[in-house]
Amino acid sequence: MIVDPSGNNYPDIYKLMTGAIVPRPIAFVSTVSADGVFNLAPFSFFTGISANPPVICFCPMIRADGTRKDTLRNIEEAREFVVNIVSEEIAERMNLCAPEYPPEVDEFQISGLTPVPSDLVRAPRVGESRVNMECRLLQIVDVSTRPMGGSLVLGEILRFHVDDALFDNYKIDPGKLRPIGRMGGPAYTRTTDRFDMTRPSVPVNKT
Repeated sequence: MIVDPSGNNYPDIYKLMTGAIVPRPIAFVSTVSADGVFNLAPFSFFTGISANPPVICFCPMIRADGTRKDTLRNIEEAREFVVNIVSEEIAERMNLCAPEYPPEVDEFQISGLTPVPSDLVRAPRVGESRVNMECRLLQIVDVSTRPMGGSLVLGEILRFHVDDALFDNYKIDPGKLRPIGRMGGPAYTRTTDRFDMTRPSVPVNKT
C-alpha cells in the first residue's frame, strides 16, 4: 500500500500516523489562563529533545474548526506550563480531560485530580502524577495553521519533581512509574513487557 497524503483526507492521514508512530508517551499538560482558570489536557505528540539545557516538546493540533486549543493559547499568554507524566493509576482521570471543554472549564475539577502549586511557574502540577516538569516556553513553531495542523511547543524544564520511590541515582524505575503510552484510536499500552539491549561499542582503530 502506497499512500499519497496530498490525495487523501487529513483525518485519514492522522489515523495512519497515530497507528504507525507507536507507542507514544503522553504529555499531560497543565496551564493557567490569563483569568486564572486552570487547564489540564493530554497530548501524545510529545518527546524530549535536549538534555543541556533540558528541553521537551509537544504538539497541540489545530481543531477541526480551525481554532487553537486552550493549552496553546494559555502558553502563548503565560509563557510557561507543566508536563505531568501519566501512570496507569491516573489513566482514566487523564482521559476525562481529553474532550474539548470550553475555556472556562477547569479540568482538575472534571477529573478530580489535585492541583498542587509549582515552585517556579504559575501553572499547577498534578498531585497524583509521579513525575512533573515545570517548563518555561522557549519557542512555538506553527508548522501548520490549517485544521489538524500542529504547533510545536518547546519548553525548557526549570524543575523536576520526582517521587522518591522512583528515583535511583537519576534513573527512574519503570516498574514503579507504570507509565502508559498512546496507540491508534482509543487504544493505549502499558510498559510491563520490557527487554534490555546493550549498545554496541565501536572498535577503536589504534593504527
